[in-house]
Amino acid sequence: MTQITRLIHRLWAVLAVAAFFYCAPLCHAQITELTFQDDQSQQCIAIVNALEREHFTGKKLDRNMSVHVFDRYIKFLDPGKHLLTQADLDDFQPLKQLMYKYLKTGNLGPAFEIFNLYQSRSEQRLEYILELAKSWQTRIDFTKNETLVIDYDHKPFIRDASGLEPLWKKELKNHIINLKIDKTPDDKISETLEKIYSNRLARLSQTQSRDVFQIFMNAVTMSFDPHSQYFAPRLSEDFDIHMKLSLEGIGAVLQNEYEYTKVVRLIAKGPADKSQKLAPGDKIIGVGQGQDGEIKDTIGQRIDDVVKLIRGPKDTYVRLKIIPARKANVTATISIKRDEVKLEEQAAQKKVVDVTSNDRTYKLGIIEIPNFYIDFDAFHRGDPDYKSTTGDVTKLLLQLKKEKIDGLIIDLRDNGGGSLKEANDLTGLFLKYGPTVQIKTKFRVSRLYDEDPQIIYTGPLMVLINRMSASASEIFAGAIKDYHRGLIVGTRSFGKGTVQELKPLGDGRLKMTSAKFYRVSGKSTQHKGVEPDIWFPQIYRPEDTGESALDGALLWDHIDATRYSAYISLQPVIKPLDDAYKKRAEKSFGIKYLTQRIQLAESLLEQKNLSLNLADRLKTDTTFNNEELALENNYREQKGEKPLASLEDIDPEREEIKEILTDQAQYIAADFITLSRKNGYNWQ
Repeated sequence: MTQITRLIHRLWAVLAVAAFFYCAPLCHAQITELTFQDDQSQQCIAIVNALEREHFTGKKLDRNMSVHVFDRYIKFLDPGKHLLTQADLDDFQPLKQLMYKYLKTGNLGPAFEIFNLYQSRSEQRLEYILELAKSWQTRIDFTKNETLVIDYDHKPFIRDASGLEPLWKKELKNHIINLKIDKTPDDKISETLEKIYSNRLARLSQTQSRDVFQIFMNAVTMSFDPHSQYFAPRLSEDFDIHMKLSLEGIGAVLQNEYEYTKVVRLIAKGPADKSQKLAPGDKIIGVGQGQDGEIKDTIGQRIDDVVKLIRGPKDTYVRLKIIPARKANVTATISIKRDEVKLEEQAAQKKVVDVTSNDRTYKLGIIEIPNFYIDFDAFHRGDPDYKSTTGDVTKLLLQLKKEKIDGLIIDLRDNGGGSLKEANDLTGLFLKYGPTVQIKTKFRVSRLYDEDPQIIYTGPLMVLINRMSASASEIFAGAIKDYHRGLIVGTRSFGKGTVQELKPLGDGRLKMTSAKFYRVSGKSTQHKGVEPDIWFPQIYRPEDTGESALDGALLWDHIDATRYSAYISLQPVIKPLDDAYKKRAEKSFGIKYLTQRIQLAESLLEQKNLSLNLADRLKTDTTFNNEELALENNYREQKGEKPLASLEDIDPEREEIKEILTDQAQYIAADFITLSRKNGYNWQ
């Protein structure tokens, strides 16, 4: 036995004894300690070998990476820092540097030992809260001026186990305050707490070895980058179903963040998107069936289990209890009707509008593209009429040319991407020829080209993007920007500039980042996304949404530019266009309304601590609601509409924000047409 091995064994013994004595006063139901299986050991070795051999970054699992794996594993287990202590982490310190050695030999013992301590503390916490919840009305003082830290990233771990119970009491107090803000009666609060925490305790006892393996392996894969993920056999069987959730259910892409299920983005034209009730950055903490079904607590639940609760038959309702991204100090319950995203709604659509600017009226064509789609089956069969984004947009452009439009807007807002082939082909409709995107693997750089010299549309072009424009959208917008083929307007895009491949691995599957996208200028779309030429107010917080919000996301970089010929320089027109937009924005009550809404939400989101004084919390909630209602009614007054009595009277299906920005974009497009003609721009 080596000195290191003896040290680890002694450490495990100390932890086991410490856990036993700490647990003794509180534990009633015994949770069985979990151990790893031989097949998991072999799968671990296979995963590590595949990552080191094939991952785009070329990273090796060494002492430095060992620290990242350890830290990520701890964060996966205890994101709120309310179970493990600094004393625990100090005891685990020898493992932090040596985890890579155990991984390469398939020794999962240290990972399971850490998990078993976490599991024991989880049990203690839930039993403590359940006991306290029985008499919360007499044992919790809601007039006391206490605070709860909600900024997990900057929150320190509790020094030792003696400080855990006071923290758990604060967390229960905050839960009760949220229920009171939701106007839950006191007798119902007791019942709700007992049900929630009993269910969490029951779920805890159902944890299996495969669950630990799944969590730990993803701590390893996601230390390479956040899009690399291991799917255990059970999850692998469900993987294709999960991918179809964008088309069946509510149309939302979800991920785990801390103990919550977070909305990453909404599928354009899907049920959630059309409901206007759910937004990227919202955190789902409960799911109920039907219009009045009981809300089941989902905090700390596996994302696949949460997905199964949300998924259901078409035309049925699902109720979601959420922490809204724009108002993180309260909860809200929303109802969404499940449906399929209809193909015709996902297809590109056009409209024509007349816009008057500087005493001139222009006819604008607008093509909205929800995603980059293609019927691969028909394409591979050689069907010349296969359904695709490029095919549909070509038909729309030919129709718009007949209508003699003066300019064109391609609207890619909320377009999460799709087919790389379609991104390349669509770009080709606006370019004579040349490369459209560079793709770099570990070993070489390849390029996609527009090899068709025909240009379908040669007039002034604007591309609208926002934070939810991702992947293929960024490839298209980046190429248009680099070639100076059109003006980019909106906000910074998502920043998804990596490529993943899914490969079988034993009984499971490994999704691994294998390449990275670069624009023809050599700039990556990763992390930074595509910057607009003219910036709109940011509806989505970059801290909560987009690639840069992902822990450990690969950073922006660049490679050599490939050979391409920009048409013209748009620099002479960008500043005057931006100046004109800003002058209009100063007078626009729509932009003022939008800016004030963002500022109001930011004032709440900047909070690092929550007051645990009930009167203070109720006052804060009332103040925020009154300010939001006043803001809404002021805007309605400007539009000549009747004021609302309550925020609940707002039409949930309105698209106010999108329409405000669309109007501004149309004026910019009209000015762009004027300046393009004045400067003699030619994109042929």
